[in-house]
Amino acid sequence: MTTTATAPVSRRGLRPRGLTWAMFRLHTWAAVLWALLVLVAAGMLLWAAGPGGDAAWVTYHTEACREEQMNAGCDYTALDRYDTAVGLGSSLISLSPLVVAGWAGAALIGRELENGTARLAWTQSVTPARWLAAKLAVPAALLTTGTLLLVLLHRLMWSSHIGQWESWRVWQWYDSQIFAANGPLAAGRVLLGLAVGVLAGLLTRRSLPSMGYGVLAMGGVLYALELLRPSLWPATTSTTTVEQGHPGHSGMTIDQGGLTSTGTRIPDPCLTDAGCTGVPDLAGYYRDYHPSSHFWPLHLVETGIVLAVTVLATAAAFWLLRRRTR
Repeated sequence: MTTTATAPVSRRGLRPRGLTWAMFRLHTWAAVLWALLVLVAAGMLLWAAGPGGDAAWVTYHTEACREEQMNAGCDYTALDRYDTAVGLGSSLISLSPLVVAGWAGAALIGRELENGTARLAWTQSVTPARWLAAKLAVPAALLTTGTLLLVLLHRLMWSSHIGQWESWRVWQWYDSQIFAANGPLAAGRVLLGLAVGVLAGLLTRRSLPSMGYGVLAMGGVLYALELLRPSLWPATTSTTTVEQGHPGHSGMTIDQGGLTSTGTRIPDPCLTDAGCTGVPDLAGYYRDYHPSSHFWPLHLVETGIVLAVTVLATAAAFWLLRRRTR
């Protein structure tokens, strides 16, 4: 009778390993903090979409708090809580690219280049390009998933009370934090923050300078995009006669002023020392603005720009790494 020895089954194949697992282990706390940020923002948005918004709207309709009668007898507690939840929830989404840029520059890239752990990884059959690809892919997946979840909750919150609060003029669709958080632009911005931070880390190869330069660069990009936003889509023009007065406010105002009898645009005379009747040739007024129907065109065009810049920053990072590791 013969016996056949059976080789023990190795369990190593069941364990996660490789660059992805190393990324998770090295940046566990960053992943935990990101999850906590998502949970906090999600809780605020869900509360604002449900009981918080309902309580604020009921308070707003009480006798002492109606829009035309708000006075010291109005209890603003519910309104203030709702306003705080919307503001913080939206701000956590819109400002997260700055945090991501600082973290990516300092901890993800700068610290490893500064301590030499990156070069150690490159000697373990891991090419620099593959190392950088893992550094980008794993955080990008986590950041995109969390941000898109928050975008869905933000849109739920916004659609629950959009007609009410736009009429009250507390929050408008074109407010910076609302605009960015109400669509895929939010996800594009965190990916851009990741790419900008990684590029800053490769340029400086130091953790603290990388964090500073990453945040400054991302802040500059966000500021430039906000300035560019009104011109990303043709604006609508509304005109009125002198008798009708100024056109009503109905969206994101781009420009406004007076019109002469020949159609020439002039600064609003009502805002000058001449006064509304101080211009003899004044024939009416104009207002260039973006109505709420322009939200998606503006949002998608800006998203496309952000993704294009992200691709360029990522390509620049790979080019720089390849040049320095030849």
